[in-house]
Amino acid sequence: MRILGIDTSTQCGSVGLIEGEQILCEYSLKGKVSHSKRALKTIDRVLEDSGVSIGQIDGFALSIGPGSFTGLRIGASAVKGLAFATGKHVAGVSTLDALAQNVRYSPYLICPLLDARKGEVYAALYRDTGKRGLTKLAPEMAIKPVDLLGRIDEKALFLGNGVYPYGDLIRRKLGDLAQMAPSPFNFVHGAVVAQLGKQNLEKGEYLDLEGFTPQYLRRSDAELKWEEKIRKSP
Repeated sequence: MRILGIDTSTQCGSVGLIEGEQILCEYSLKGKVSHSKRALKTIDRVLEDSGVSIGQIDGFALSIGPGSFTGLRIGASAVKGLAFATGKHVAGVSTLDALAQNVRYSPYLICPLLDARKGEVYAALYRDTGKRGLTKLAPEMAIKPVDLLGRIDEKALFLGNGVYPYGDLIRRKLGDLAQMAPSPFNFVHGAVVAQLGKQNLEKGEYLDLEGFTPQYLRRSDAELKWEEKIRKSP
């Protein structure tokens, strides 16, 4: 089963192609060029370098958030177009689930963090349960880092782009309880999205492309500004 996994939830985008349990190809890039200009080009390059045509793909997997509002929309639009063109299903994968998989075998509490701006992070808490895989201990949330840290009273491994702005705060608040993942583990891999999506597709779990929207966890600035404008209007 060939699955193409796509993540555009943060500034670092990633596209990965798997076949069964093997990774055929993966490209990840953090740069100033927007996802709108590079997402489809990266997909084309992954397919070309793998020697696989779009028609030979059995399904798609997409990280559906939380993350950048613009990035998530771009990824969703790209995958919707490919799915409608090929008639293949799309599995949705939580960005935080995919990120947590980078440290799947950690003996510590696992806490992926994404910088949500405005003094908040997107976060969730996980624990490795052996053969059953990762168990999510707390729902995904948009939360102030200090409030999240107040819930942690054991050794925890932090990863994701949220550790860059808040790493010092985490170390001050938790001391020796805070463990930081190496930088290569701090972004979502397209191949991991593909692997998680493959599991969903095999269970018959896929997105309704007509009605689904990314998991934003909070409202966009545009929505908030519109509400403020309505409140102030006579």
